[in-house]
Amino acid sequence: MTSLIVDDNPIARATLSHLASQVNDLDVICEYCTAMEAYNHLQNQNVDLLFLDIEMPGMDGLELTRNLKNKDIVVIFTTSKKEYAVEAFELSVADYLVKPVTPGRFLQAVGKAREVLSGRKEEMPQKSDEFIFVRDSNITRKLMLDDILYAEAMGDYVKFYTLKKEYAIHGTLKSAEEKLPSSKFIRVHRSYIIALDKIDTLQDGGLVIAGKFLPVADAYRKTLNSRMNVF
Repeated sequence: MTSLIVDDNPIARATLSHLASQVNDLDVICEYCTAMEAYNHLQNQNVDLLFLDIEMPGMDGLELTRNLKNKDIVVIFTTSKKEYAVEAFELSVADYLVKPVTPGRFLQAVGKAREVLSGRKEEMPQKSDEFIFVRDSNITRKLMLDDILYAEAMGDYVKFYTLKKEYAIHGTLKSAEEKLPSSKFIRVHRSYIIALDKIDTLQDGGLVIAGKFLPVADAYRKTLNSRMNVF
């Protein structure tokens, strides 16, 4: 894992750097004393993990987290105060370390970050002729392509619909579109990808699959019509 240490306290930075140096798969790329310096770094070079202090001059750690361009960067807050814990976890950080950081607590936090990163690699489905694997509720499941009716974007998640069940995975609809075979699926809206062979009827402004009306955006209508064998 590549990481940045961001803390205005040089002793705190040195402590974290020393602890990180003892973890084989953890590489500290750079250390910064302000959140703005880290922000500028991340505009051009991403990392897997941020060790981020909260109270710093200028932009604080909470603000930096909210303004991260790459939302996949895992954040571990490091702070001398416990009062930010609720707000920190509302930002979905991996862990919240209270200084002074002990080796055992540091390893526990790094372990959580490692689990988050590992899970993300498995979350989005991979191409296959007949099936994909999706990570749903921390369980990786096989999902047959022929069972998928459509996929819907829901914030930071994509929900796959079948006749029997729904599967919510962390990811974007664009990523799902890239991984689903274009021979079977087509995007019809900024929020929907549908299985062509599951369309029951076409209507003004949309289509129906398994009794569910789904909108078709004008930008995608021409492509959809060209893919369908309309007599």
